Amino acid sequence: MNNPHYILLPVSPLFIVASLVGAFVLNMLPWGHWVGIPDFVALVLVFWSIHQPRRVGIGVAFFMGLLMDVHNATLLGENALAYTLLSYFAITIHRRVLWFPPGTQALHVLPLLLLAQAVQLVVRLVVSGKYPGWSYFVESFVAAALWPVATWILLAPQRRAVDRDDTRPI
Repeated sequence: MNNPHYILLPVSPLFIVASLVGAFVLNMLPWGHWVGIPDFVALVLVFWSIHQPRRVGIGVAFFMGLLMDVHNATLLGENALAYTLLSYFAITIHRRVLWFPPGTQALHVLPLLLLAQAVQLVVRLVVSGKYPGWSYFVESFVAAALWPVATWILLAPQRRAVDRDDTRPI
């Protein structure tokens, strides 16, 4: 039986922290400056801001942004501003987005990711005056394409077993 409507268990705060740390580690890998590699921290922040807006909000986004600023050696606050706006707008639309399947959710997430990248681009243009080109925005499209996979992975620990065993408590 393939039932797409799972009853989700409560999310563990440790899993949220582990997923954010995992996304940060993925961003730290040396492929970070290649064209088309998504910002995994932004993707995971949007996911948790939509699915758990009371646990992962603007404060967590600001902290993760400061970590990314230090890691990337960019202007302090560039990623923090972008992630804060990203989280704010994700929380704003979270009830509407959850009504749709993950493929359609990706279409709602794409403008948020593009906005975060646009904010980062404006800050970089003001500071350095260098324009990276239109290929800079490819990573938002790749991240939106990865949205269904990220949803499946990040919701996996919360799914209840389809074939319930009476010897298990849940």
